[in-house]
Amino acid sequence: MFDRIALKITKPAVDSAARQIVKFGFNADQVTLIGFAFGIFGSLLIVLGLPFGGLFPLLTGRILDGLDGAVARQSVQTDRGAFMDIALDFVFYASVPLAFAIAAPQPNALPAAILLAAFVGTGTSFLAYATLAEKRGEKSTAYPSKSFYYLGGLTEGTETIFTFTLMCLFPQHFALLAYIYATLCTLTTITRIVAGWQNFAAIKK
Repeated sequence: MFDRIALKITKPAVDSAARQIVKFGFNADQVTLIGFAFGIFGSLLIVLGLPFGGLFPLLTGRILDGLDGAVARQSVQTDRGAFMDIALDFVFYASVPLAFAIAAPQPNALPAAILLAAFVGTGTSFLAYATLAEKRGEKSTAYPSKSFYYLGGLTEGTETIFTFTLMCLFPQHFALLAYIYATLCTLTTITRIVAGWQNFAAIKK
């Protein structure tokens, strides 16, 4: 819901940082992989019972994730880079609830499972819509810099990272936060299914 606003606000700083990264000789794929490594390291710290310690690498990973696209636009854009970016994003998002479940199975396993199921709904509806929109030659006017059709929703990257931050700061409330966010993700999935039902009803000529 807030991704478009966040992208607009941070664009000048992101573009400036991306130029410096390119000058240092890093490419977009390297930024993507380094960011993913930071994110997984943060999840591992959560598994070890250090959610507050895991917050810094989690946020660092997300900052780098926001930079890889800008680096690609200022150097070389590839389909491989776009694929790796979205694929590793979903792996990272799944790793955080899983980490909390492993760290404290008794209170966290069920809410983590429900949140992961909700993530499956948002992820599959997002990718299914993007695939068919691309097939029909449609482009997203809301997110023109994205390398594929980006269908927004109530829960996007900004809201997910905000929720993960709250979970790391208040791990004792993980279950409540997971249930709330799973509900919001379910609403996002429903709105995307409705959008697909309506927008793809007509036969594309």
